[in-house]
Formats: sequence, C-alpha cells, structure tokens
Amino acid sequence: GKFLGETILPRHWAGLAVGLLGVVIVLWPKLGMIGGGVTAATLTASLVSVLGMAAGTIWQKRFASGGDLVSATMWQYVGGSVVTILGSLAFETRTITVNGELIFAVAWLVLVLSLGAIFLLMVMIRDGEMSKVASLFYLVPAVTAVIAWALFGEELTLLQIAGMAIATLGVGLATARQDRAQPTRARASR
Repeated sequence: GKFLGETILPRHWAGLAVGLLGVVIVLWPKLGMIGGGVTAATLTASLVSVLGMAAGTIWQKRFASGGDLVSATMWQYVGGSVVTILGSLAFETRTITVNGELIFAVAWLVLVLSLGAIFLLMVMIRDGEMSKVASLFYLVPAVTAVIAWALFGEELTLLQIAGMAIATLGVGLATARQDRAQPTRARASR
C-alpha cells in the first residue's frame, strides 16, 4: 500500500487473511497425496511464480499503468516466451502428439487464459486498487476445484465447499466498497 500510495484498511487485511484461510481449506485434502503432484519442487515453483506475479503487478501499477494495455501485454508475452522456450529446450523431450485434447488445451490457454484473463487482470491493475485485485486470486483454487469436479469428476468434500465459502467471504471483505453517506445540501432557492 505504501509503495503504491494506496490505503489498505483493516477490513482489507482481514479479507486477505480470511481468503487465505479459505484457500488452505480448499487445497488441504489434496496436500500430501501420493501422485497428487504436490511436492517440494512444485510448491517452490508455485511460490516463485506468485512472487514474480506480485512483483510484476506492483511494478506495472507503479511505473507502467498509463501505457497501452495491448502493447504492454504483448511485451510481457514476448519476455515470457523467451524464458519458456529456453526452459523447454533445456528440459523437455521435444515430442508433441497432436490430438483433440492438445488442441482444446492450447485453445483454452491462449484464448481464455492468455488473452481473456490476463487482459482482464491488466485492466483491473490499471483501474483498481492492488489489495482488491490481489484478493481475487483467492477465488482461483475454488473455481479450479469446481471446474475439476464438473469436467473431470473430481470429488468435492464438504470441507472444500466450506473453504470455498470462506475464501469468497474473504474476497468480499477485501473488495467491498465502504458506503459513505453523502450529506445532502439544501439548495438555496432564488
């Protein structure tokens, strides 16, 4: 807040804390599962990614929020592509099996996530307060769990549903506008 000149109220901090608690509850059943993909390496990669996103969004809000969003997004994708290409050349097998699942996945990643969600994020960063934008990330695990339930038959436990409700409450606390009653002024009749 101080770096960006924004006021973060105690209600926002409470919302962020409640949202984090909800995320932990949603993810709890999957932590430590054998074959679940959650390892020290994946947690470290996730932490590095979140820190990079946080630093990038704060930098953008502070120094580049007045520019053209399309150009700024394009340059971010160019930078990300260079790192991704180098990483894939170093660590991947370079074998591709083109099928319907791959085409759907690439279309989803490019159209929905890259163009849709990231551009929406850029607009929110430009026009909104960072604490409110950041709190929306707490909805990602809940929405992902619901999508996995609907598309892939993943089980949703009552604990996870309660976590989704808690995360949503936290986001609501962090993003709610404070109603300020405007005093009505009596107009002098002429």
